[in-house]
This record gives sequence, structure tokens and C-alpha cells, in this order.
Amino acid sequence: MCFEELGKHFRVIAIDHRGHGRGIRSNDPFRLSDCADDVAALTDQLGISTFIPVGYSMGGTIAQLMWKRHEHRVRGLVLAATAAHFASSRQERVAFSVLTGVGVVSRFLPSSVRRSISDRMYLSRKTLTWEPWATQQVSGHEWRHILEAGSRLGNYDAREWLADIDVPTSVIMTTDDQVVSPRRQQVLADTIPGAHVYQIAANHDAVFARADEFVPLLIEACLAVHNDASARSVGPGAAS
Repeated sequence: MCFEELGKHFRVIAIDHRGHGRGIRSNDPFRLSDCADDVAALTDQLGISTFIPVGYSMGGTIAQLMWKRHEHRVRGLVLAATAAHFASSRQERVAFSVLTGVGVVSRFLPSSVRRSISDRMYLSRKTLTWEPWATQQVSGHEWRHILEAGSRLGNYDAREWLADIDVPTSVIMTTDDQVVSPRRQQVLADTIPGAHVYQIAANHDAVFARADEFVPLLIEACLAVHNDASARSVGPGAAS
């Protein structure tokens, strides 16, 4: 639904990140920076010079890194249900370090064993209320990369440079989120200069569980960034 509605206003390019869905499979450890570089490489192949990264949850960190690593390509940012950091307390750091350990161990397990464990521990419990298409997408994940991605999120911290973001930005906060703290989402929104801030009283699955409310908000957020970026490009002395 997101892609269909966004497609009425924009050209939409959607990528499955490393280890996710049909994304790149690699023996290298998962790194968020590699995902940002993958996006840049894809746009090179498609002949796209500049664009607006739209990132939800982990995708929001990748969008932030797109600006950090490929600033000249980024016309604006749309960040949803995400933060600039995910772990502060000792308890949180311990939880993320467990993911690191499990991810390391999983590298030495046969893929059939990893799939069996993920089916029993995750898919059977987490997807009971999901639509079939969502379950199908998740079942295609490479679970070693998923575990490593969780670990990398625990170490991610963009607060040192977040205030340097100088492109139009929209932040969509999921204020009932039980995965990404709304307080941390607020820090993100407050730190990026001039960010447009939108709120929806929903949990982390708002993108599909509350799509009828979330998608119009997403369209509004994207249009705000697009309009701001277009205004900049036709400012005084600029070619139109």
C-alpha cells in the first residue's frame, strides 16, 4: 500500500537490504554502512543522481548514513519509527551484546539449522496475526544477518553529527512504540535542524497495522521534504 500510494507522487525504488527478503547474501559481517553504500550503488546503476531516502526503523538509520556517507546524492530525508541511538543503559547494552554472541555462533551453523531455529523461535510466534504476504517476506530473511543487524543497531549512535544534517527532513514518530523508544524518536526530531515532525499514536508495526492512517502521513511527510528541496533548487541565482 505504501509503494502504490507513494507511486502516485514519486518514482519509488525499494531495496531489500542485506540478509532481508531477497537482499544481498554475503559471508561478510552485516554493517549498516554497507547497506547505505548498496543504495548508492543501486542508484548509480539506475542512473539516479539525487534522491530522497525514506527509512523506517532500521531503514531510518541507513537513511541517516546515506546523508553521512553520500551527502551530495541526498536531496532530503524522511525518517519514520527510528532514532539516532538505541542503547544507553547497561541493561540495553547487555541485551544487544547477546545478539552479537548469537550472531557469531550462527555463522558456524548450517543454513538448514538456522532456518529451523528461526521458524521455531520467531516465525511461529511473531507472525500469527500478520498477513500472509508479510510472513512470506520475513521467512526469506537470512537470520544470521538479522541477528547481526540487531547487534549493529545496539552500537549505532548518530547524535554526534545529527545536528549537521542540512537537507529538508521529515520525522514520523510512532508515539506508542514498544520497540523504538518514543523518547529517542523525539531526540531525533529535536536535533535535526528544521525537521518537519509528524506523530501517530501507534506501535512499531504502524506501517502495516495502521496503514490507513500511516500512509497518508507518510505521503504528507514526503511531499513536505520534496517541496522544500525543490524550493531550494530554484532559489535566488539558481537555475530552474
